[in-house]
Amino acid sequence: MATLVVFVRSSLFALAVLLITPPYALLALLVVPLPALTRYRIVTSWSLLVVALARTICGIRYRIEGPGCPSGGPYIVISKHQSAWETLAFQAIFPPQVLVVKRGLLWVPFFGWGLATLSPIAIRRGARTQSLRRLWEQGRNRLSRGFWVVIFPEGTRVRPGQRVTFLSGAAWLACRSQIAVVPVAHNAGELWPRNGYLKYPGTITVCIGAPIASAGRNAAELNREVEAWIDAEMQRIGHARDAH
Repeated sequence: MATLVVFVRSSLFALAVLLITPPYALLALLVVPLPALTRYRIVTSWSLLVVALARTICGIRYRIEGPGCPSGGPYIVISKHQSAWETLAFQAIFPPQVLVVKRGLLWVPFFGWGLATLSPIAIRRGARTQSLRRLWEQGRNRLSRGFWVVIFPEGTRVRPGQRVTFLSGAAWLACRSQIAVVPVAHNAGELWPRNGYLKYPGTITVCIGAPIASAGRNAAELNREVEAWIDAEMQRIGHARDAH
C-alpha cells in the first residue's frame, strides 16, 4: 500500500511539473532582455515552485543544520550531488547563484532553455584544459557581478552511500580567485533518487559548513579538506525517509 501511495503521489508531481514547465520555458525566453538579477528572480521561481510541489505532493521536506547560509560573499559553494533536488532547492537556500553544468544540459527541451538564461558556467566533459579556462573566465565574471558559484565536484549525481573522488576544479577556482568556499552535505538522494521516478516522503538534511578561506591555499589541499568535511557530515546525517 505504501508503494502504491508513493507511486500515485510521484505521478501527480510529475504531471504538475509537466504542466508548469513549458509556460515557464516560454517566460524564460521572453525575459532574456531584462537585467541579470531580475531575470534570475523570475526564472528561478520555477525551481521554487517545483520544490514547493515536491513538499506538498510528495512530502519532501528539508531542514538546515550548521551555521546556515553565511552573510557577505559571494562564495563558492562546493556540494555533494545526489539528486536534481539540490539544484533547485539551493536557489531558495542561497543568494543568487550560477551553476557549473555540463554543456549538454542547455539543449534539454524547456529545462535547458530556462537554465541557459541564468548564465550558467557550461563546460564540456573531457576537455579539461578548455573547461578550466572557461571555469576561470566565466567564474571570475560571475563572482565579480555578485553571483555565488555552485559546483558539484563529483561531476555527476551519485547514489546514497556511493563515494566518488572530488574533482579539483572548484578548489582551483577558489584558490585562484581567493574566494572562500562553503561546503555542503545533504541526503536528498534518499528521497529524490538519481534518475528515479518515485519520490519518497521524508526530511532532507542540508548541512552547511562555515566558509573556508582559500587565499594562500593550495588547491589540492583545499579540495582534500572540503572532501573530508563533506564525507564526515555524510556519515553523521543519517536517513531521510519517513518510517512506514
